[in-house]
Amino acid sequence: MKLCRFDDDRLGRDRIGVVRGEAVADVSQILDALPTVRYPRPPGDALIEALPTLRPEIERLAAAATPTPLSAVRLKAPVANPGKIVAAPINYQSHIDLDLVGSDIAHAHIISHISKAGLFLKAASSLVGPAEGVTIAFPDRRNDHEIELVAVIGRTARHVTRAAALDHVAGYCIGLDMTVRGSEDRSFRKSADSYSVAGPWLVTPDEVGDPGALEMRLAVNGRQRQKANTRSLIYDLPKLIEYASSVYTLHPGDLLFTGTPDGVGPVKAGDVIECTIERIGSMSVPVR
Repeated sequence: MKLCRFDDDRLGRDRIGVVRGEAVADVSQILDALPTVRYPRPPGDALIEALPTLRPEIERLAAAATPTPLSAVRLKAPVANPGKIVAAPINYQSHIDLDLVGSDIAHAHIISHISKAGLFLKAASSLVGPAEGVTIAFPDRRNDHEIELVAVIGRTARHVTRAAALDHVAGYCIGLDMTVRGSEDRSFRKSADSYSVAGPWLVTPDEVGDPGALEMRLAVNGRQRQKANTRSLIYDLPKLIEYASSVYTLHPGDLLFTGTPDGVGPVKAGDVIECTIERIGSMSVPVR
């Protein structure tokens, strides 16, 4: 199943859809099944947490809905309320070897193995969908694109073993981790509004299969810049979930950006970034 958030209804509320081919079936009625909560709101995204239970009804609603062409809707990030965005730095050897050798990228940061670099957090407020696009926050500095596979956590995970890690994944989407180059800490340089793009939809694990064997590529204005396969990850997804959950409690809706390969490069206002990951789809992201 491909689940998306799109447009707004007449009251300004999110609409939820199931993508089938080149059309979207509106299943927003499913939101009425989510529990009403009181303050303090529990951690996690309620729809992602309830997805296994609600899926049969979502599919029934989708089958009965009148489809809308994908070209007629604006796609938002597929998760509305991630508690946190966890990201893996330098998780492809090609990125270390080919990209991070220039002073205009490294800026005296020590480039090392992920086991020494650890993970980092991006602000949840940096998350947008492909239709919203990227707004350059540092126009006087180099702003780079980084395509990444993103895993959406489906249930609470703490000290999860590698063997059980993928059981905690609700689905996958394409991630665009934007970063400004400079001397500041990663989380600052990567957390500006719109610097975390996720989309175009969430694809459930049954449609993706092995997340460790996915082709991915990125082009800017039609010219390819990045191409790789997730089999080249230094820490694959099960290892990343094991690693992350040893430090953070992961909640439903949390996003795990898995790292980017070589080929990162600068973009500017007016560019269009095209991102594709096998068995997930493609998204077109304008830069403003």
